[in-house]
Amino acid sequence: MQREALRLRRQGKKIVLVPTMGALHEGHLSLARLARKCGDVVVVSIYVNPIQFGPKEDFAKYPRPFAKDRRLAISAGVDIIFAPKNLYAGDASTTISESFFSQGRCGAFRAGHFDGVTTVVAKLFNIVQPDVAIFGQKDAQQCDVLERMARDLNFPVRIVRAPIIRDENGVARSSRNAYLSAAEYQVAVHFAKTLKSAGSVAEAKRKLGKVPGLRLQYVEAANGQLCAAVFVGKTRLIDNVPLKK
Repeated sequence: MQREALRLRRQGKKIVLVPTMGALHEGHLSLARLARKCGDVVVVSIYVNPIQFGPKEDFAKYPRPFAKDRRLAISAGVDIIFAPKNLYAGDASTTISESFFSQGRCGAFRAGHFDGVTTVVAKLFNIVQPDVAIFGQKDAQQCDVLERMARDLNFPVRIVRAPIIRDENGVARSSRNAYLSAAEYQVAVHFAKTLKSAGSVAEAKRKLGKVPGLRLQYVEAANGQLCAAVFVGKTRLIDNVPLKK
């Protein structure tokens, strides 16, 4: 992949990277279509990154439907699918840590998660050599962290935030939505609608605390967004909306 990327850059091609963990859905495909408009060569990486999962999280059962992902990526106009089996040497001992935006929100509950995210994305930047990388706004804290990392470490990569893609009921598209039963999905609908209607952290906490079947993990205001994480059954969902002025 790195050899191919360097070859393309020597030809003057502009490379756009869309990093994913697979289980592609309409949200991912919207990123790929946006990538098509941002450069000459679109690369989608598919890699379930082990070091961003905690010991009690869902790494082992995270969906990996590669054949379906490949079809969807091609349908969205992707030029290269980079799907390594492993990105880490057995004795790897280097990670990257961002210490400001990684605090609070998901970082308060997922120890080491953002170190895993920054490390794998830095590796992808070095391997794929992109001019542009596109990330979804649904993972708002991740975007904050990666923008800061790219700035602080002088990666020559422009990071683009793509809007959240929601389904017809307003639920943010997520690979983990596949875990939801029909009844749990209705709770997820209430989560999305309730967060959107809230005007403050206090109001969001009060309203979400009354949704049956939903267990609130946090609501925080950060970087102009009202961000929340909840559990619906055993499935953890995150979402964010712009703070109302």
